[in-house]
Amino acid sequence: MTENVKVPKRISQAVLNSLKGGVVPRVGLPYIAVGRRLEIEALLHDVDVIAEGGASFRFVVGRYGSGKSFLLQTMRNHVMDRGFVVADADLSPERRFQGTRGQGLATYRELMGNLSTKTKPEGGALPLVLDRWINAVQAEAMKETGLAAGDPALAEETDRRIRAVTASVSELVHGFEFAKLLSAYYRAYLKSDDALKANVLRWFRGEYATKTEAKEALGVGIVVTDDDWYDYLKIFAIFFCMAGYKGLMVMVDELVNLYKIPNPVTRQYNYEKLLAMYNDALQGKARYIGFIMGSTPQALEDKRRGIYSYEALRSRLTDGRFTGPGARDLLAPVIRLEPLTAEEMLVLCEKLSAMHADLYGSERTLTSGDLAVFVKAEYERIGADLNITPREVIRDLIGILDILFQNPGMSLTDVLGSDKFTYSVSDEVPNAADPGYAEFTI
Repeated sequence: MTENVKVPKRISQAVLNSLKGGVVPRVGLPYIAVGRRLEIEALLHDVDVIAEGGASFRFVVGRYGSGKSFLLQTMRNHVMDRGFVVADADLSPERRFQGTRGQGLATYRELMGNLSTKTKPEGGALPLVLDRWINAVQAEAMKETGLAAGDPALAEETDRRIRAVTASVSELVHGFEFAKLLSAYYRAYLKSDDALKANVLRWFRGEYATKTEAKEALGVGIVVTDDDWYDYLKIFAIFFCMAGYKGLMVMVDELVNLYKIPNPVTRQYNYEKLLAMYNDALQGKARYIGFIMGSTPQALEDKRRGIYSYEALRSRLTDGRFTGPGARDLLAPVIRLEPLTAEEMLVLCEKLSAMHADLYGSERTLTSGDLAVFVKAEYERIGADLNITPREVIRDLIGILDILFQNPGMSLTDVLGSDKFTYSVSDEVPNAADPGYAEFTI
């Protein structure tokens, strides 16, 4: 039995609707987190390294529905709580690392649009970060000099400190133009010039299509392109650190969309870009930045089309000879997700059942014994030993909870007795009255 925690109804609604729809909720994850402790600890070790000026690159690999997206979202919350800026995106046919129609730039735009912090976790945090940076510099200048707000000398001191930050950024690749834009944003902030601020933000988000357009609006003769967008992520990571954050964590899911690229040359270009990012992180060429990539086993290991088809990546990512069952290496670049145990799944079902009851203001329709019967039934379905995933079990559970709530006369046995459930161990539906069912409970 797990301890019931009162969850706000808006959170419960979002969590249950998302899970029933087969997607990972963006909120409420701490209320339903189960298992994955070792994986989270390994990734949080990377976070400590990044905060000290290092970089990291990890692949989280698991089958569809195994919980890799859930793990990425859980880590997203962890790193935001630790003072990081987080950018996340899902790859798709329109969003890759590189493409002939701007698919790499589309990924950059998605990452920048989803930029999040602890105080703005829903995304779109770039204006907040920039304004906070200027306010922090100004406040520090006031504290150290004793100058009052509105004093022209304070504006001069603040401007000097802003230039010191932009000067250090300008030493990076493409940093000179980036520094000019930071200065432009600061001037717009001082003059309350919202139009100029919006133009700078458009440039930072990669929304200028041509150099001419950017030159006319901002006096900057370059724009973010499909070839160099990754360089700007590295600059932003340094800047975020100067702005008072611990660093930048970039999370990219659905790497399977690279595996699905039909053109082999385009696929190789994407793997080449992936290799460049990986090498930068491990060789110390990037600072204050981390990457977590979500992939399926096939998208990683297929030697004809997957990431392993690119020999330079395969040689770096292949498991060591001594890795195997009972000897997982969670410090390796690839973290492979193992299935949740039946016991862990039962704990998760307890949490979701309590959340469902609180949301609809009803008594719990399933007891702990009922939930044990349900999980036992799921794990005894034909093929479950190879194919069962948390997503399938969760969707089944929420569906049953909804049915029982709307049909008070039905019982769990009635639902499990339908033709939709087939058991490999026994043809009989497990029943809470059976003497043996309790052996499954924790």
